[in-house]
Amino acid sequence: MHRPPARTPARPGLCRAAALLLALAAFAAQAATGLAVLPAAAGSGPVTIAYPTEAAPAEVRRGPFTVRMAPDAPPTRGNGRLVVLSHGSGGSVWPQFDLAQALVTAGFTVAMPLHAGDNWQDTSDAGPASWARRPQEVSRAIDAVAALSSPGARFAPLGLDLGRVGAYGMSAGGITVLTLAGARWSPALLARHCEAHIDEDFAGCVGLSTALTGGVLDGAKMAVARRVIDLKLGSDSAWREWHDPRIAAVVAAVPMATPIDMASIARPRVPLALVRAGQDAWLAPRFHVDAVHAACGPRCPLLADLAQGGHGSILSPQPTGLPPAVARLLDDPPGFDRAAVPAVNQRIVAFFVKNLGV
Repeated sequence: MHRPPARTPARPGLCRAAALLLALAAFAAQAATGLAVLPAAAGSGPVTIAYPTEAAPAEVRRGPFTVRMAPDAPPTRGNGRLVVLSHGSGGSVWPQFDLAQALVTAGFTVAMPLHAGDNWQDTSDAGPASWARRPQEVSRAIDAVAALSSPGARFAPLGLDLGRVGAYGMSAGGITVLTLAGARWSPALLARHCEAHIDEDFAGCVGLSTALTGGVLDGAKMAVARRVIDLKLGSDSAWREWHDPRIAAVVAAVPMATPIDMASIARPRVPLALVRAGQDAWLAPRFHVDAVHAACGPRCPLLADLAQGGHGSILSPQPTGLPPAVARLLDDPPGFDRAAVPAVNQRIVAFFVKNLGV
């Protein structure tokens, strides 16, 4: 008698993965992005929350950006996980909105704090003063969401479990989330780096205050910058650290990293991934993201390497109309294909799906 061929039993892991993909696809088909802004607390800026909703979205203008969302719409249950996004120095929440929306489409709730003293409206604390405070602001953003997530509260329908939270940060947001992953850093390490390498990492040391032009004044600019940095930072060797046990996975994109004690990040506390931009003119990769990758190796894989990308190429929607000094460092380099960015966002989403136990 002819017997039909035996069927190979499906592996449980593949079944779970397939079920997850089907669930995410079904969720994405009905979910839109709701948006709410929580007022600033003491020592922090306001926190913008993006979350799943069944309300109809509309195009909304926020500064120079047009985004599709449903302001103050009622939330609906997602996957129960929160991811916090930390913006770059002098930045805002909106150039990371496409990533936030990709996370919401996968069921996540997203909290985006506006870092006090280091945002598009106020850069008075940009640099080490803000870097020390930023991880605490991430923790306070989680606290703010938690306060509104109890039964009967505004975000209760999201069904959030805040025991495992993700954190993503770009540039200054990168050192923020690396600190949350276990890194320690000091202003003195930054001063030491700038003393040795200011000609190779000038923007990373000096920021937007001036630039090297290849002219006769470059030597004087570097000498003055070295002196000022040493006076301000050289004697401050105290370690800055911050641990929040709720943080369970971290992605650092084009991170500021020269102040970090690289031994402290060799074994990250939590799963850690990196995003690199090969043509980064603000934070020279070999001193920043590459140094982190060299320190932790396979423990912090490159989630994406944008070989032709610049410092701002991971931002989406892309900032436009920037002042020349900022545009020089944030605009896409020639040859960069912006069509690559959505795929990077999806890799970030997949990393958090995998490591937050969705």
